[in-house]
Amino acid sequence: MRPLRYSINVTLDGCCDHRAGVPDEETHQHATETIARADAIILGRVTYEMMESAWRPSEHAPEMPEWTAPFGAAIDAAKKYVVSSTLDHVDWNAQLLSGDPADAVEELKRQPGGALYVGGVTLPLALAERDLIDEYEFIVQPRIAGHGPAPFAGLSKYVDLRLVGRHEFRAGAVALRYEPRRA
Repeated sequence: MRPLRYSINVTLDGCCDHRAGVPDEETHQHATETIARADAIILGRVTYEMMESAWRPSEHAPEMPEWTAPFGAAIDAAKKYVVSSTLDHVDWNAQLLSGDPADAVEELKRQPGGALYVGGVTLPLALAERDLIDEYEFIVQPRIAGHGPAPFAGLSKYVDLRLVGRHEFRAGAVALRYEPRRA
C-alpha cells in the first residue's frame, strides 16, 4: 500500500494558520523537496483554493520573493487530488475525489505508485480518525500565535506516535517526523 504522509507548519502553541508561520528560503526548500518526493498531493477544498490562488501561475498571482520560485514550480507541476463535496470541477493538474473522503484516500493508497502527501486541517482529521496517515511531519515555527486553528482539533481518539526524524532549520524552526505506533 502506498504511504500517506502529512506535513504542516505549526507555531509553538499549535496554531496552523498559514499566516502565522515564519516563511524563509530554507523551509520553502524543505517543502519543495517534500512535494518532489510525492507521486501526488491530496488537498481539501479550502487548502486547494488557497494554494491555487497563491501559487498557480497567472498575472493575478500575488508577488512572491524570488526564493519561493522553486516551491511555486513544484506545487504547480504536482499531481493533485482534491476532496470536496461542494466543488463540481477542478483543474490545475488536479482530479476531484467525491464520496467519503477517507474511502477515496484509502482507494488511492491501494493503487500502485509512490508516496502520497496530504495537507490542510479538516481532511487530515478525517484521515487520522481512520488511521490512514503513515507519517506526520510538524514543522514547528519559533512563534507563539495565541490564536488560530489547531491540527486535529476534535480528534476522537489518541494517535500515539514515535519520532523517526528531526531537522533544525537555521532560523529556528524544527521539522519533527513521526510514525504512528501501530499494534
